[in-house]
Amino acid sequence: MQISRVLTLSLVTASLCCVVASAAQGQPTSAPTPNAMQQHPNVPHASALVNVSACHAALNIQQSGGWYGYPGYSYGWRGGYWGDPWGANYYQPPVTTAHPQLGIDYTNISPKVMSEIQFGLIANGILKAEVRDVGKFSPHAEIKHKFGIPASTFPIGTGLPQCVPLHIVFEDGTKWRNPNLPPKNQHIYMNP
Repeated sequence: MQISRVLTLSLVTASLCCVVASAAQGQPTSAPTPNAMQQHPNVPHASALVNVSACHAALNIQQSGGWYGYPGYSYGWRGGYWGDPWGANYYQPPVTTAHPQLGIDYTNISPKVMSEIQFGLIANGILKAEVRDVGKFSPHAEIKHKFGIPASTFPIGTGLPQCVPLHIVFEDGTKWRNPNLPPKNQHIYMNP
């Protein structure tokens, strides 16, 4: 009995595929599973609290004139520094038309009034900058604010930038922390 080379190659290939498939069943995969996404069943997803309708990052170098808009963050006694969800001190520069800005349009879709919200600017899966908005944000009210961001945020790259809620403080004192925080990027904590 003679076995053709093509049939032998097919049998060897099929055997290798079976070995690889059976070995992979015993090893965890890197793709998120439904159980991994539900690690925090009592914590609502960000999309249940905030609807971000626009997220625009602009370098604005050497721009003159223009409307200054409402600054989304008022400086307190520590200047532009504040603690982020990872526990680090983050610097947020003031809003000017001659420096980089991040414009975010969002709506509080939760049933409670928010007093503070922190967003992360994410591009290509990388946390590029953080901003903090302080005020009284009522349910179903649309908020359109601009924030100063460091020039080191740029270049953003080719990925579509997203503004993701990281942390929320409600007027009643309760707090929400995003259960799916993006990986911390040490580069954003360098001095501006």
